[in-house]
Amino acid sequence: MKLIQAEIIRKGFIGNDSRRLFHGRGHFFPGYEDIVIDWFSPVVLVTLYKQRDEVWLERLVVMLRSQIGTLEAVILQKRYFQDSPSHILFGELPAEINAVESGLNYRLRLNSAQNIGFFIDMAQGRDLVKRISVGKKVLNLFSYSCGFSVAALAVGASQVVNLDMNRGALELGRLNHRINNQDLRKVSFLQLELFRSFSKLRKLAPFDLIICDPPAEQGDNFLPQRDWSKLVRKLPELLKPEGEMLICLSSPYLTSDFIQPLFKEFHPQSRLLQTLYSGDDFPDICVDKGLNILLYKFS
Repeated sequence: MKLIQAEIIRKGFIGNDSRRLFHGRGHFFPGYEDIVIDWFSPVVLVTLYKQRDEVWLERLVVMLRSQIGTLEAVILQKRYFQDSPSHILFGELPAEINAVESGLNYRLRLNSAQNIGFFIDMAQGRDLVKRISVGKKVLNLFSYSCGFSVAALAVGASQVVNLDMNRGALELGRLNHRINNQDLRKVSFLQLELFRSFSKLRKLAPFDLIICDPPAEQGDNFLPQRDWSKLVRKLPELLKPEGEMLICLSSPYLTSDFIQPLFKEFHPQSRLLQTLYSGDDFPDICVDKGLNILLYKFS
C-alpha cells in the first residue's frame, strides 16, 4: 500500500483532468502487476486483474480518501471475472461523469461495462491528432466512442468519418461530440464492418488522415496476425497524395517491429514520422509491449 501511496504523492496535485494514478500492468512495480488506479474527477476507478481480500481493499479506500480531498466515490472493477463486474467500494456515483482531458469531455460508463468508454492511455495519441488535424478530412477506423474524432474537430478538422461495428459505441461517440458543443454536420457515424466496407469508403475518399486503432482482438472480425497486413496494404488507397496514417497498436504480443516491416513491404515510399507511447503515467519495463502510436506519411 505504501508503494501505491508514494506513487500517487509523486504525481502531485490531483485536479479535474483525468489521469492514471497507479499503473501496475507495466510490471514496473513488483507485486502490484494486477492493479490499475484511475482518476475521473470526482471518482477513482480501481481495476484488479486478480482477487485481493476485503481488508486490503478497505485500506486502499482509506489511503485514497486521505490523499484526494475531493473524492466522492471509489469503484472496483474485477477484471479477473469473465464479465468484469463492478461495484462501489465507497461513496455514491454522480448521475453523469466525464473523463476530462485538455479541456475536452468524454462521457464514461462506470459501473456498467468492462470498457468504460474512454482509453486513458491514449492521451498522447489524441494530442497528436490535435496537432495534425487542422483543416483536414479524417477517417477514424475502429472509432469506438469517437475520442479521436472529438480531438480532431476541437482543432478545426473539416470533416471526420467514424466507422465502428458497435452501435452503442457510436451513440456514445455522438454524445461526446454534443457535450463538447461540436458541429455534428461535420461528422459521420458508420456502423459497418471495415473489411466489407471498402467500396463505400472509396466513395467518401480521399482523406488527409486515416486513424487506425483496432482492438487487440475482436473475435473473428479482427485477428491481428491475419488482418494487420490487409489494413496496411489497402488503407493507403483511401489517402490523398501526401496523406498521413496514424497506427495504434496495443497488444502485449505485438510491437512496432511487427508493423514496420509491413509498411516497408507494401509501401516502401511511406515514411515513419513519429513513434509515441503512453507517457510518464504508464511506466513499463518494456515500452514496446505497451501502446505504440506510429505516424506515417505517404508520398
